[in-house]
Amino acid sequence: MTHAEVRSGDVALTVSSNDADYQGPPLIGRSTGRGLYLRVDDVDGAFERAVAAGAEPVIAPENTPFHTRRARVPDPGGQE
Repeated sequence: MTHAEVRSGDVALTVSSNDADYQGPPLIGRSTGRGLYLRVDDVDGAFERAVAAGAEPVIAPENTPFHTRRARVPDPGGQE
């Protein structure tokens, strides 16, 4: 499986494999643009708590062209 998405109500779960056959997107800075996406009410607060707990910032909180706010940090294993 290269990519799958499941939706239930307002929740969307998107997954992709980490197989050698799948070419991940190139890095933009330190971001690959793929990972686990969580929708939270307070992006800035969640980002600050993650960094305070030791996460390395990948993308600081920012507004998107899609009228949302986002930020990125890797998990403890280094995956976005």
